[in-house]
Amino acid sequence: MADFFDSLSDKHIAMVEAQPVFFVATAAPDARVNLSPKGYDAFRVLSPTRVAYLDLGGSGNETNAHLLADDHPQGGRITLMFCNFQQPALILRIYGRGQPVLPWERGWDDLAQHFTLLPGTRQIFDIAVESVQTSCGWGVPFMQYERERLTLAKAHANADPQEWAGKVKRRRESIDGLPTRPTDRYIAGTMPPERPTDGD
Repeated sequence: MADFFDSLSDKHIAMVEAQPVFFVATAAPDARVNLSPKGYDAFRVLSPTRVAYLDLGGSGNETNAHLLADDHPQGGRITLMFCNFQQPALILRIYGRGQPVLPWERGWDDLAQHFTLLPGTRQIFDIAVESVQTSCGWGVPFMQYERERLTLAKAHANADPQEWAGKVKRRRESIDGLPTRPTDRYIAGTMPPERPTDGD
């Protein structure tokens, strides 16, 4: 049975901060629903009613486009989902409104201080929490976290800044033709802590 809350409790916060992966879903009118998994140390709870996550350049920029397509003052609709793959079984969803904040925009410095910026950082999504839902998670399998996959951060760290800027300029719209505001600023941050790898 699902339970709804107006904000994140201390127990909720402890659960989400313990998860190595989370999922982000957005939708815009007449566009495909986008669903993305997120890793790295990229999620922060800023208050019981405000969260944020750090976004690196990838194969697209769908979340940015979907949030910009909504003219709501707090941004577009967004859902974040966290699953506890150990005990106790639990799924937690954050429903809210989100806005992409780019490196040159007002609010960037305030948000960025909460993160370790990684190579390829392009934006931080600032999310106002509207409601929180927990559900049993009894159908979610047990899974063991092994380590982060460092490939994306390494690719950005080794990329030529001009080549990166060129790729960004080609990503001015979503797969459904919605406009984005991609960053052309390459941030040379630090790598995640080194861990044993198998070529990743």
